[in-house]
Amino acid sequence: MGADRVNIGKETERIEFKKSTAELRGGVVSIAAILNKHGSGDLYFGVKNNGDVVGQTINETTLRDVSQAIRTNIRPEIYPVVEEQTYGDRAVVHVRFEGSRRPYLAYRLPYIRVADEDVAMDQGSYDEALHNREIRTSSWETQLSRYDVSNVDVEVFKEFLEKAREAGLLTVPQRITRKGIKETLAELELAEGDRLLNAGAALFVDCGINELQMAKFASDKRLTFTDVRRYTGSIVALADRAVQYIVDAMDWRVEFDGSLERKEIPEIPVDAVREAVINAFAHRIIESRESVEAAIYKSYIDVYSPGPFPEYVAPEQFVNESRKPIRRNPLIAKTLYYSKDMENFATGLKRIYESCQAAGVRVDFLRDGYGFTVRFHRHCGDGWDQENSQSATQSANGTLNGTLNGTLNGALNGALNGAQKRFDDLCRQLRSIIMQNPGLTRIKMAEELGVGKRTIQRLLNAMPDVHFIGGGRNGRWIVDSDDTPNK
Repeated sequence: MGADRVNIGKETERIEFKKSTAELRGGVVSIAAILNKHGSGDLYFGVKNNGDVVGQTINETTLRDVSQAIRTNIRPEIYPVVEEQTYGDRAVVHVRFEGSRRPYLAYRLPYIRVADEDVAMDQGSYDEALHNREIRTSSWETQLSRYDVSNVDVEVFKEFLEKAREAGLLTVPQRITRKGIKETLAELELAEGDRLLNAGAALFVDCGINELQMAKFASDKRLTFTDVRRYTGSIVALADRAVQYIVDAMDWRVEFDGSLERKEIPEIPVDAVREAVINAFAHRIIESRESVEAAIYKSYIDVYSPGPFPEYVAPEQFVNESRKPIRRNPLIAKTLYYSKDMENFATGLKRIYESCQAAGVRVDFLRDGYGFTVRFHRHCGDGWDQENSQSATQSANGTLNGTLNGTLNGALNGALNGAQKRFDDLCRQLRSIIMQNPGLTRIKMAEELGVGKRTIQRLLNAMPDVHFIGGGRNGRWIVDSDDTPNK
């Protein structure tokens, strides 16, 4: 004889029943839909739609599988309570969940609960929910902190004011007094009376609001590290520290441009590094108290910011399109704009990308449910190989210094003349190639000459008689000089 029938009620806008974990995907969607409507709810596996308990087979991995599916496929991430419950002789999986960071996405799509159904959220409702979340998040900035104006790092603040003065975006008196600091902070909306708002404290107080972790690893895995450092302090001070750490860890090479002065070139553009670091501090979820990270690996350098990138837009859209800015901490962003540490028109990622592209450096924008990473690949620009590492450069410098007492001028002039002759020869070869095939791309030019794309661009810049007309596939190169390739 079968077990007695057990019924636990009806589905509602807060309660969802699934017959078994075979419907796990649908259950995840229901969680997101209920969160977006009510902020909390309950989900049961092993219960029919009418409330009849049919039971769910539960083994040693069932609860973990349910929990992982929810954490992996709902954004922002939530941490539900997943447990086994019994009704008579039948077991069910009960999921209790809550969240205040709506809108939530299930499998990258937003849903909303309507009666006992999950329906796709329309664009207008999603945009409104997202806007409201940004307002709730940014409210942290405007709350009074436990710090007052006397806690401000005066030297850091003066440096900020000097940069703002030079940028012409803030009227700053020539002589900065304690009273002047208080008045300026009030003008920047970073203080009320003697008390600093959270934004003001985060920017200019040496305190534990911000944390920076930096490390160097022996390989491309986070296994063996050769250096680990951790600091707390103001955003302005920590950003400078992070940039300097990365700059010191990078390799530099020496290039002669025809003059007697050598040109030192970093493997990654310093302005791109600084942009990534400032954005990591300014756009993170500060109240989470998670650290900004700078990690140096053998093949790449990561700058990590805690707090996921907005789900509804891809980072590449800020590179390729004109997008409105999304400011997680608008007051901090606005303040850093005055000193030109940040831009104000959602062009930060675009500037990082274009700076790296001009240097021939590959950069990736990586996001997950926890944060956002800017990854700079090392030694990939034109002219970089193992012989061009900093250690090799330093060795060459030692030899060069030893030669200074003797034949430096002759050796240097000979090297420069040889480099210039090589450059001129490449120009002549490239001009000949263009005249023979005016539709050739820069990539094909580089393959023909056996050089990098950056070298091709330098050659083209040095040839004012070579022009590109038209656009895209219909464009072509023309040479308006009377010189022949062999002349």
